[in-house]
Amino acid sequence: MNLFNRGASLRRPAPPAAPPLPDNASVRLSGGRPDPAMAALTGEWMIDPAHSRIGFSVRHALVTTVRGAFTEYQSRLCFDGRDPARSRAEIVLATASVDTGVEQRDSHLAGREFLDAATYPRMRFLSTAVQLVGTDVYRMTGDLTIKEITRPVALELTYLGHVTDPFGYERAGFDGTTTINRSEWGLTYNARLAEGGAMVSEKVRLQFDIAAIRTTTVD
Repeated sequence: MNLFNRGASLRRPAPPAAPPLPDNASVRLSGGRPDPAMAALTGEWMIDPAHSRIGFSVRHALVTTVRGAFTEYQSRLCFDGRDPARSRAEIVLATASVDTGVEQRDSHLAGREFLDAATYPRMRFLSTAVQLVGTDVYRMTGDLTIKEITRPVALELTYLGHVTDPFGYERAGFDGTTTINRSEWGLTYNARLAEGGAMVSEKVRLQFDIAAIRTTTVD
């Protein structure tokens, strides 16, 4: 975990210029040019846990859907409104913070048959490229690491808007989603039903309902 190797604190003044991308990041832009008004968003941001949800949904026993979220995480977002391809993000989640609203199920998910939080306390997403693919729609690709297995994923992110709240904090909203095959990250629990189907689907939909707050960096 590095979160770009720098700390961050909330700020109200105008943002600093976005820092350069790390060497392993791709700089690409497609699907047209960004709205000039987006330049006002350039700067550093963090996810506000009180107004955000990093969650998942998965089919259970073929006929129902279980939904949950990770309640503890750190984040750092750098957005370049003039050139979205220079944007980047890092999110580090505590695997033991998985919450589906059922304590027994949460213990199972955090246990050795799934996330094994005692051995692998963190999972991480680190972006590698951002593309503007439509009006207010971005594709962010990156590396997702679970149980020390790193594989690429692509998120479709929709920009929802930008406001200044009554306390003077600048906020921006994004919705994102992607679907992964959990077995590719070593989540191989495969109890079967009498009818022959899987108790828990291999496909897991990840959902990002993000309210970001502008920050300033501190050395």
